[in-house]
Amino acid sequence: MLSTLRRRAIPERGRQSPIAELFGEFPDRLRGNTWQPAVDVFETEDAVVVRAEIPGVQGADLQVNVDGAAIRISGVRRVPTQVRVQRLLRMEIAFGPFEREVRIGVPFDRDQVTARLEDGFLSVKLVKNRPTRRDVAVETE
Repeated sequence: MLSTLRRRAIPERGRQSPIAELFGEFPDRLRGNTWQPAVDVFETEDAVVVRAEIPGVQGADLQVNVDGAAIRISGVRRVPTQVRVQRLLRMEIAFGPFEREVRIGVPFDRDQVTARLEDGFLSVKLVKNRPTRRDVAVETE
């Protein structure tokens, strides 16, 4: 159930490609014109929690959507106040729109999904459906 992200290590020896030098380990998270935040997905006794790492994103710039068995987190990280840069030495922080969709393999109550942004992490809590037990009457002819 847990999803893991693997980051490619960039060798320190020799000259790297210009893109690798510019973006470091980051290009594995770029998807077209958007970037994808890192996420953790874990279960507690009563819920599944999706936690996304999105420092610098304001709550007003975030959307969380439930679509069937998937959670879609999207938004935008705005460029901070510009500093006059003489020469860019390294750029690893992505700005602009992002989107991440996570499929949830555990049944959850779509009406009890909550989201909280705190200290650069968005936590989306999905309350698990409780299995219910009921007796079924057997009809006879």
